[in-house]
Amino acid sequence: MVRNKLLTLVFIQEPERLLLGLKKRGFGAGKWNGFGGKVQAGETIEDGAKRELLEESGLRAEALEKLGLLMFEFVGEPQLLEVHVFSVKQFSGTPVETEEMRPQWYCTDNIPYDKMWLDDKMWIPLLLRGAKFSGYFKFEGHDKILYHTLTEVDDVSCLEAQTKV
Repeated sequence: MVRNKLLTLVFIQEPERLLLGLKKRGFGAGKWNGFGGKVQAGETIEDGAKRELLEESGLRAEALEKLGLLMFEFVGEPQLLEVHVFSVKQFSGTPVETEEMRPQWYCTDNIPYDKMWLDDKMWIPLLLRGAKFSGYFKFEGHDKILYHTLTEVDDVSCLEAQTKV
């Protein structure tokens, strides 16, 4: 049995602003996204999220709020991507460009959805209003969604049960 690939995605939020990073290399290069990546062996999901945020943006999360769990399937790939989505409203530091990401603030009414993953326009509005959600997206390539589900949930502890495929 193939295990899911465990990933994190962190969004820095201020009133009326969202910090995004332009992915400069690797998976998703050329797209605007939150900050995150693989959870390493021996790390908790939260520790992995904080480490990735620091490595990719120079910011330290003071508090993480888990808002979502998204599962991604790519046709022809054996592993599902299990992405834990966090919002951070308390942080320290100043965003800096790194080898992997170029951070930029966006007004929440001007998010560059046309330069992001196709699914982002479906669930980022939930994140922006602090809603909790779970979803599943099946992609063909990187630019075509074949199937998806997206559900708002009341309790974060329900997220994992809601997204098992």
